[in-house]
This record gives sequence, C-alpha cells and structure tokens, in this order.
Amino acid sequence: MLTKRIIACLDVNAGRVVKGVQFEQLRDAGDPAELASAHSRAGADEIVLLDISATRENRATLADTVRKTAQQLFVPFAVGGGIRSLEDAIVVFEAGADKVSINSAALADPSLITRIGERYGSQAVIVAIDAKRINGECRFEAYVGGGRNATGRDAVAWAQEAEERGAGEILLTSMDRDGTGAGFDCELTRACSEALHIPVIASGGGGDTQSFVDVFENGKADAALAASIFHFGLRQLSDLKRELQSAGIPVRWPC
Repeated sequence: MLTKRIIACLDVNAGRVVKGVQFEQLRDAGDPAELASAHSRAGADEIVLLDISATRENRATLADTVRKTAQQLFVPFAVGGGIRSLEDAIVVFEAGADKVSINSAALADPSLITRIGERYGSQAVIVAIDAKRINGECRFEAYVGGGRNATGRDAVAWAQEAEERGAGEILLTSMDRDGTGAGFDCELTRACSEALHIPVIASGGGGDTQSFVDVFENGKADAALAASIFHFGLRQLSDLKRELQSAGIPVRWPC
C-alpha cells in the first residue's frame, strides 16, 4: 500500500513565511529556510514554497529565497508563484527546486504544463487549483490571482485537462477552508481524486488528526498539505504522523 504524504507549506510574502485565513489577514510565521529545515527534521515528506505575491506583483519567484531554502533540505522541494514561462521554471529548478507549481499561468496558457513536463518530466509539474464552492453546492469554481479572480472554470474539469496536458500532480486548495483548521473539504478532494489518475494533494483546513484521517479515507487524497498548524506550534508534525499510523493510515515513520 502506498504511503500517504504529509506536506508542509511555506506561503512566502516579501521573503518571509506568512499565513492567513481564506487568503487574507496575513501574519508573519518566520524565515523560509529555517522553517523548511525544522519541518523536514520533524518528518515532513515534502516542502512546498509558494511565493504568494509574485503573480499579483507581476514578478518572478524570489530565486535567492528558493536557493537558501533548498540548501537546507533533503526531502522533495516544490516551488510556486510567479512562474509564467518555461524560462521562469528553469530559474527555479536551477535554484534547487525538484518540482514547480503553476496556477494562474497554467490557466492562461495550458501548453505551459506540457512544455515544462517535456523538459523535466511530468513528476516535476504540479498544477495548483484554488477552488471555491458555488452557492454551497457540490460544484467548485477555479480562482486565480491569489484567490482574487474567478475564472468561470469548473475546478474538476480543469484538473482533468491539466492531467491530459502532462501535470504530474494536482495541488487542490479549498478557499472556503483555507487557514480555518475546520477540516479539509473532502467532497472537493474526492471529486477531483475520482476524476483523475494522478495524485491529488489536499490543501486548506487541516486541523486535528481526524481531519487528516478524513481527507485520506473519505477525500481519497494522496497527500495532505498544511501550514498554520505546523508554523505556529499547534501540532507537532511527528506526533501527527504517529497518530495517523495508529489510525491505520500508512505514512512514512519520522526519522
């Protein structure tokens, strides 16, 4: 049985890790390299760094931040934010990333998924989708621009297209649950997981152990990503993995 991954996310703004609620009310959480190293030592299977202001500010990802963070890690490292072209992706890979995550640029030009995949392999391409429920129903719309702009695209249909174009994983964030600690949106995650053949990373709402159990069992996620609960000491990542293993969820045991 394949193990389920726990991924620590670093949302970076102006070179500092921040975290908010539903993409707003940002507060400082620390230095990216220091936090990445700490999460890795605690048992994170992967680290994701998202430069959350790069797209809005129309600039490239902060390569120096990526480089300094990569130097601290011995687990897979993914980077997103401000990657609008193959050239942008090359800079990030050369700075030490193992994977890139693309969101707004992929929707604007889906062929970007294919171009990056052809150069680095589909396993190196994550398509991030920020999704929001439509009128409280089990339908979800994709948003871009740091969750500010509705696209009119069905999130699950967009995930299917991303897979067809060569994405190796989908990073699926529930905007409704982001930063709340109220639990992942298992309906959203399950809808996407059942429609795809590639791994789905659940994001948005991770809180107690049961919320992770639920998203793996009921949401059928391959991995779960969280930020606030690790950055601010609300949960020890190593303790979470031990509790998941006790609940019958196969995870990599912390070193």
